[in-house]
Amino acid sequence: MLQALAITVLLLLAVAGVFAPWLAPYPYELQDRESPSLGPSAKHWLGTDDLGRDRWSRFLYGTRISLTLAPAAALLTLTVAVLVGVLAGVAGGWVEQTLLAATDLFASMPWLFLLLIIRAALPLNVPAWTSVGITFAMLGLVGWTAAARVVRTAVHTARNDGFLLQARAMGSGFTQIWVRHFLPNLRPVLLAQFWISMPLFVLSEANLGLLGLGVAEPLPSWGNLLFELTSHREVAEAPWVLAPAVALVVTLLAMQRLSRRDWQEGVAR
Repeated sequence: MLQALAITVLLLLAVAGVFAPWLAPYPYELQDRESPSLGPSAKHWLGTDDLGRDRWSRFLYGTRISLTLAPAAALLTLTVAVLVGVLAGVAGGWVEQTLLAATDLFASMPWLFLLLIIRAALPLNVPAWTSVGITFAMLGLVGWTAAARVVRTAVHTARNDGFLLQARAMGSGFTQIWVRHFLPNLRPVLLAQFWISMPLFVLSEANLGLLGLGVAEPLPSWGNLLFELTSHREVAEAPWVLAPAVALVVTLLAMQRLSRRDWQEGVAR
């Protein structure tokens, strides 16, 4: 029940983001200086912001950025983790020790502050889509350490498993063993790490946006939409401005539910 509900929620949000250009009644950057800070109406479902931009349109486009590009960061993290984890598990010896030391060093860094330092060092006037690429590339390159350790442990466990020993006895080569036999058995672990990483990246982008260091205006994301709440003094009288926060919480709960299921499947196998 909860599993189906989580999948449904994520699918609805993903569809809303992907089809934002067709679902949004206005362009996200369109300003109506004669209609600033309006409440919800038939014309503007979530009202308008201080510049007269339609909040509903910006919410849809922000969903597109935050929810559809977070998987790109998760895939980048997973790629780095697989490369480091598999190399450490297969090579062993000084190679493994060196990679583990580098992983420990990287994991010991306060990565959120590292993100803030890197992003703050970059020009604030970069093009909007360039800021998207920079933000999610940074997220993807700092979150690989925990996944790399999990992958390395899975490689160590699988090296002496019966199915790999049998494949070696039947004359299978190294490439065939790892591509046809090992990697498919690593799938549950990789899926679990993917779903664990996704909410972290969505939340991290929101944190950067709250500090004004995420996706650059006028392109919306959940992060810079939440940034508006820091200067909004009448949230109780205008609860519709909390729509991005509600969507963020619901998304994180749905992803957490899916990650728990995939992790349990990975442990079972």
